Amino acid sequence: MKLAILDDWLDCALSSCDWSQLGANVQIDVFHDTVRGDPLIARLQPYDIICMMRERTPITAALMDKLPNLKGIVTSGMRNAALDIDAAKARSIMVSGTSSPGHATSELAFSLITMQARQLFASATSMRNGGWQTHLGRDLRGTKLGILGLGRLGEQLAHYAKAFGMNVQAWSQNLTVERCNEVGVSYVDRSTLFKTSDFISIHLKLSDRIRHLVAAKELAMMKPEAYLVNTSRAPIIDMQALTNALATGQIAGAAIDVYDLEPVPPDDPLRATPNLLMTPHIGYVTRETMEIFYGETLEAVEAMIAGQPIRNL
Repeated sequence: MKLAILDDWLDCALSSCDWSQLGANVQIDVFHDTVRGDPLIARLQPYDIICMMRERTPITAALMDKLPNLKGIVTSGMRNAALDIDAAKARSIMVSGTSSPGHATSELAFSLITMQARQLFASATSMRNGGWQTHLGRDLRGTKLGILGLGRLGEQLAHYAKAFGMNVQAWSQNLTVERCNEVGVSYVDRSTLFKTSDFISIHLKLSDRIRHLVAAKELAMMKPEAYLVNTSRAPIIDMQALTNALATGQIAGAAIDVYDLEPVPPDDPLRATPNLLMTPHIGYVTRETMEIFYGETLEAVEAMIAGQPIRNL
């Protein structure tokens, strides 16, 4: 039995749980880089089970057709846009997931809001380069946070923001006044959220109807001193419109953790965009989350080997 663990960018898979439980008859290979096309096919052809990290290497129907030994796939989380689950089922490939605590992403979103409010990255960079006070920050207390999407992660962010004295408002296409009352935030319409928020944070599930939900029109509504945060999915924002807005000073800044192509190429022009704080898709990348992801991946692999898969997708 051969097992491949993909996209272990931080080399933490083997230390996150006790893989020796699988026994000596299971060969475990860990890959720390991400490849695509023919190199990916060549890499994965020997393996019986593939362990994925969500939203990293895409596992498509076309790829599955070129992996004759593939019997099972385990993904972190119970949803993975990079995995064609229906194609796997059609090919009698077992597919399992893991639980996902999620709060790490909300914590990052709030951290990015704080960093922008107080200009922490710019100030720290100035200190490292020999400077002193160079950027004037602002209070969070009394500012208005607009949340796009008030599901589990949006609700968590709302609680963090209220603890800091922020006024929180929310909108999404299916959001109700009752749900906002339940969380203790104000319901507003879409244009009001963009026009009146000092900070906007995105917490929506990607679908065709919200692709480029934040585009030139929405960015033009925002205050010139407002900030945008995206720890959700890259295509929700029209990135060309965002880079234009940042380059012209239409909004004060943005912080993003998700990208159309990951890892972002070293020479990608996006890296040079002014007033853009970029983090390398670390929303769920914490020690505690990885212990859950890999620990439950190990459980799922054991169940597949035993012929009794768990947490089926």
